[in-house]
Amino acid sequence: MTLSTDTPFGALRRMALLCVVALLVAACASGGSRRGQVSGGVDGEGQFGSAQPGQPRPSVKVALLLPLSGKGGAASIAMALKQAGELALFDLDNPTVTLMTRDTKGTPEGAREAAASAVQAGAELVIGPLFAKSVTAAAQVTRPANVPMIAFSSDQSVAGNGVYLLSFLAGRDVPLIVSFAMSQGKTNFGALIPKSAYGKIVERAFRGAVAQQGGQLVALERFPLDANSMLEPARRLAEFAKSDDPSIPPRIDALFIPVGQQSLPTVSALMPYFEIDTTLVKLLGTGLWDYANVGREKPLVGGWFPAPDPKGWRSFTQRYVKSYETTPPRLASLAYDAVGVAIALSRGKPGRRYATGQLTRARGFAGVDGLFRLLPDGTSERGLAILEVQKFGARVIQPAPITFGRAQF
Repeated sequence: MTLSTDTPFGALRRMALLCVVALLVAACASGGSRRGQVSGGVDGEGQFGSAQPGQPRPSVKVALLLPLSGKGGAASIAMALKQAGELALFDLDNPTVTLMTRDTKGTPEGAREAAASAVQAGAELVIGPLFAKSVTAAAQVTRPANVPMIAFSSDQSVAGNGVYLLSFLAGRDVPLIVSFAMSQGKTNFGALIPKSAYGKIVERAFRGAVAQQGGQLVALERFPLDANSMLEPARRLAEFAKSDDPSIPPRIDALFIPVGQQSLPTVSALMPYFEIDTTLVKLLGTGLWDYANVGREKPLVGGWFPAPDPKGWRSFTQRYVKSYETTPPRLASLAYDAVGVAIALSRGKPGRRYATGQLTRARGFAGVDGLFRLLPDGTSERGLAILEVQKFGARVIQPAPITFGRAQF
């Protein structure tokens, strides 16, 4: 297999035989001018797997658009995504797939140029870009060419008409945590919502989920994302939630706090400060709680949140570290799974293998982060587990689904 369209297949194959890991590291240490080719297949249930032996087939070209020379931390994230995509190629071994990496330079103009280069080179599918404005710019090239795109932006406004978002989308995990809480007898909800674009999305999803499932939204407060401004909204909610009679339980039995690692420690510290008893009021989160040592904050221990089963991420991380001698950022799984989709569908008919019906097939795909599927509107759906915060990490208390339902196949 090769990692460059400009490098003879036989030469790199001999290098791979000498040292596969050395080949991986060397291939991914270079800039955006490198190209990647590797492989994979799909079994009958949508799981990524090795291709079956058969007659040689023409190369299937897939482009990976990343800000390899972008500013700030963009370049390092881009390199990790590139390496994860190449790792998928090696893991899933299907020599008909060629991965062509293009540098978007972290700008819309660069993304447009990268997309044009990819389309001109014969790409049948584009993976990336990372940023919303770059996705919009690249789509100006891919849509007229009828080349679908699997992008990494979390901005749902850029989805649709041939652009699919594989990212973890705000609000999509909220109905699951509400449903689980209600299955455990929690019916009276409170919420502390950040004043942000993310907060607006999850608040709408939360209100809808509570109403649809028959719960009661008893109290909701919004707060700016700075420590001093959190105090008053938290105080108001705590005062409202308390019962006038200490022998009577609080007015809320579940408190939704959709913030992540930067704000969650501060917000959680306000629970004991305002005498919110987390043995009576269950704390609920979103996927933003899915970070190492979340249980370091004592009030969070016992809280629930939706996230992928961590086993897949741990396995992926081990393979990534073995190949590249560095720990991947959490976004790296998106590139691995996107390349997995490209490989899974590569055996289809030319011109149809990445058609809408194939990319949005009902049974979906199974990747690093579990079951997922792309939807016709360009967004995505995931099969998530429910995790409970422990003193050291979190444990699965409700497993993720392994299918999207028999009727959907």
